[in-house]
Amino acid sequence: MAVDAISDGRFWKCAITAIVTIGSVIIADESAAAADTKIFDELRFGASGSIQTGHDHEAGVFPEVEVLFNPFGYNPTDGWKDQLLRPRIHLGTSIGTSDSAATQVFTGLSWTLTHSNGIFTEAGFGGTVHTGNLDDWTKDGPMLGCRLLFHEYAGIGYNFDNHWSLIAQVAHSSHANLCDGPNGGMTRAGLLVGYKF
Repeated sequence: MAVDAISDGRFWKCAITAIVTIGSVIIADESAAAADTKIFDELRFGASGSIQTGHDHEAGVFPEVEVLFNPFGYNPTDGWKDQLLRPRIHLGTSIGTSDSAATQVFTGLSWTLTHSNGIFTEAGFGGTVHTGNLDDWTKDGPMLGCRLLFHEYAGIGYNFDNHWSLIAQVAHSSHANLCDGPNGGMTRAGLLVGYKF
């Protein structure tokens, strides 16, 4: 099954998309730095895995890439009220590497609270589009009901310095019973390394 997913090119298309995205982010940020403006605030990359059990479990590891934009002026040195009033915009992908695993492209708002000693907490809310199983009970993995789902996450992280960080997070996607069909949802936990520009 997983071999079929790789042979039909789905995995490689997603992998190439992630590589092109990372390259585009780096090139665009270097161009913006030359013009003394910052387009991207942070790049994150890492991997996650399904924490669901039974039929809703998704096999394999999920490589992840995420870019955060800062149009509202979030500043980690501001007080907690200002940090909450200035969310960042996130755009990312979580790539399924097995036949039962869905690839997601998600976007939304992220709220980050910086605490003492470099620790931070974060929560995000938005939407996702995915390639997973909608309602075929003969396939492995969760039945998701519709292509567009809500996507939310919560995490805790540590800032090593002004640029590098590590965040552990749990992300969930489902349609909250707002569309027809089953609502198995996807719940994944993982680690991401962040680089703040």
